Amino acid sequence: MEPALRAICKDVRIGKILIQTNQETAEPELHYLRLPKDISEDHVILMDGTVCTGAAAMMAVRVLLDHGVQEDRILLVSLLMAEMGVHSVAYAFPQVKIITTAVVKNVNDLFHIIPGMGNLGDRYFGKEPGPDWSDEEKDEPSY
Repeated sequence: MEPALRAICKDVRIGKILIQTNQETAEPELHYLRLPKDISEDHVILMDGTVCTGAAAMMAVRVLLDHGVQEDRILLVSLLMAEMGVHSVAYAFPQVKIITTAVVKNVNDLFHIIPGMGNLGDRYFGKEPGPDWSDEEKDEPSY
């Protein structure tokens, strides 16, 4: 989503937070952090392609809060969110604004959204979906 944002907002300051879920513990882990200086005074658009449980998104919000960003200045933007993720983020951080194109009720045992789009990173970089992802279990999404 970053290239589209840069195309629209030429002078936007970009930071990066890489949080990945540990496949063994199912817990989010912070792997990389680079934020603009003086971010505490900014409005921040936190972009995440998909949000399932909300754990990684909540960790990212916590990182921003720890760097002085006010909760009501954070906007979480996602292409697809599981209902549980929306509820988790909204409950933990009620002043964070959430924008998504769709909210889906169902997730599988691996906490992938059903029907989903597979791993967004895999799709973005042209990698085939892994064996743990399938759209076979299609239930109608809740919008």
